[in-house]
Amino acid sequence: MDVQLLLVMTGALVIAAFAHLRGLQAGIVTVTLAAAISFIPGLPRLELDPELILGVVIPPLLYSATLNFSFFAFLKNLRSILGLGVGLVIFTTVVVGFLTSWIAPELGLAGAFVLAAVVSPPDSVTTVSHGREIGLPRRTISILTGESLVNDAAALTLFAVAVAAVTGDREFIENPFLLFGWEAAVGLILGVVVGRVVVGVRAKVGNPTIESGLNLLVPFLAYFAAEQLQASGIIAVVAAGFAVSLSHFGNRTSALPATAYRTRLQEAALWPVVDLILEAFVFAYMGLQLRFVLEDLAESNTPTWSTIGLGLIVLLAVILCRFAWVYFSYSRAQLSLLIYARRMAASIDPRARRRRRGRGGPGRGGRTGPLGRQGGRNNGHVTVLTPAENLLVSWTGMRGIITLAAAGGIPLTIASGAPFPGRTIIQTVAFIVAVGTLLLQGSTLPLLAKTLRIDTSAEDAEVEEGRAAARAVAAAAVAGRDDPTSGEYFDLQRTALTTAVRARQVYPGSARDVRCEIDALQAGVTPLLD
Repeated sequence: MDVQLLLVMTGALVIAAFAHLRGLQAGIVTVTLAAAISFIPGLPRLELDPELILGVVIPPLLYSATLNFSFFAFLKNLRSILGLGVGLVIFTTVVVGFLTSWIAPELGLAGAFVLAAVVSPPDSVTTVSHGREIGLPRRTISILTGESLVNDAAALTLFAVAVAAVTGDREFIENPFLLFGWEAAVGLILGVVVGRVVVGVRAKVGNPTIESGLNLLVPFLAYFAAEQLQASGIIAVVAAGFAVSLSHFGNRTSALPATAYRTRLQEAALWPVVDLILEAFVFAYMGLQLRFVLEDLAESNTPTWSTIGLGLIVLLAVILCRFAWVYFSYSRAQLSLLIYARRMAASIDPRARRRRRGRGGPGRGGRTGPLGRQGGRNNGHVTVLTPAENLLVSWTGMRGIITLAAAGGIPLTIASGAPFPGRTIIQTVAFIVAVGTLLLQGSTLPLLAKTLRIDTSAEDAEVEEGRAAARAVAAAAVAGRDDPTSGEYFDLQRTALTTAVRARQVYPGSARDVRCEIDALQAGVTPLLD
């Protein structure tokens, strides 16, 4: 198994390199070739424990995505993120569950809901990591990234409840809403604690290699600590990632080790490598299951073609569910925006507005910051995506390794010792949905984004404007100084950026980008050994 695993990872990287040279999507090419390779006579089955996939593969991918995602963008789009990450997962589970129980009554209602929970969560981490290359707008990428950070926890909770209903086992907390609340709350607290503890330890080390090693352990520490308390390891990993990323703007940079900039540069190069290896392995693992899924289906008493037909129907259902939910949310957001605009128009008194202007104030409630928002917040603002952006969000519903891992984690037997009803059917349908969405939606998403020709010039201009403001803050901090080779020179700039972020004078994302520029400049003028 160890040699086979090594060969699979090596082969996946070779295929990814080939796809990159040809300008092809590495994931699509890897899945397709791996599926063909699975039919080689005598090829042994690569079958991993689902707990190994959930505990080893998923945490670093989620953690890396969180480190590169702005917590403030997460809060700004929280309504849309929770709608997709929780609301859509529940909606898809309910619709697909009842549909499956009607088409395949032999599964039973509980078994149908097991299948529905398995196929409900999209796996968008890989897609959004290449979002700018594909042509996705930044706002769309933010929403999809946030969705990918929370939807797995909701789906796995529903999966655990549905499996318990079939097997007759009792969950830690029987009420599914209270169960999810426990998992989310405890996972959140543990993740923050793990992240803050590691941040505190790293601040005292002063060795980039050791600090990076500690950072690599964070997703695993958070995940398994939460799982031991029957909480959500997924949420714990996300919370830990945000705790680590926010630490750069939560404390004064001068309190960090003098080598902190080297640690950041080292990790900026490290995490993309980790992502590449894990993503390549995931796609190869998915493709290599094809022959064995078909063999399992043939050896069971389940009619092959009817199961494949069920898989195609469920595939269509999950796609349509996402479209229905996204456009329902779009209509609701448009209505909210209309109501808000009418209320604002009705509440504005021209005479009162003139009086406020005469006093030199922005109106009731406080100052207007340099970000152009009262107190740095979007008070009452309702974010509404354009129709083209909604179409992109609707089409990015690819399923992935979470779906396969959950399907593989279905018990063999129920409490009475009888076989789990429809286990082979569920696993086959899950495979069809995962690979089908990847090949159908994943392969056409770049073309769709290119065809829609969404104008991102306003977004690009806003980003450049934010970076210019951050560069001005950094430059003002060292105005008049003529020693750009000292550590203090660069620390002053980073400290000024931190202060500006906390005062809501510059965007956190812009400050992070400029801080990376400062780190690179310091690395270029500072000897490796001080």
